[in-house]
Amino acid sequence: AGFGLARNESWPALLGQRLQDTGSAYTVANASISGETTAGGRTRLDGALKQFKPNVVILALGANDGLRGLPVKQMRENLESMTQLARKAGARVLIAGMKLPPNYGATYTRDFEAAFAAVATQQHAALLPFLLEPIAAERSAFQNDGLHPVAAAQPRILEHVWAALKPLMR
Repeated sequence: AGFGLARNESWPALLGQRLQDTGSAYTVANASISGETTAGGRTRLDGALKQFKPNVVILALGANDGLRGLPVKQMRENLESMTQLARKAGARVLIAGMKLPPNYGATYTRDFEAAFAAVATQQHAALLPFLLEPIAAERSAFQNDGLHPVAAAQPRILEHVWAALKPLMR
């Protein structure tokens, strides 16, 4: 959603600009809402699919579920449902995984991280294991809250997403 950034600074906006600059027929419809959980995304996805009729859907949800300590089983079910909905609508799906800080406990963090891969495998979706991988170890890549990337980090996130997304854009 680009929390704390101007709308044109987020990696989805940069993706849209890249597609436009390269003359791609693809466009970006960013249906993100800052602070959204998978339950909220699940509630809104059907309407977004009908409105935008996408060929590719990037599901970059789950971080807020984890940060709130919500049940991993619930998050997984929501991701499964959203992937199924998108695929039924004719879209290819990229699931962007997330990791949590270790203070959530070894079992919870392991199960949380594994849920993204499990859904991708089960639903035959593409997987980007960790959305923030290229910047995760750099404190300066994050806003003061330590959670949301700064504008300067967005191009690096875009490059990471692009590598996983490009094979789905046929």
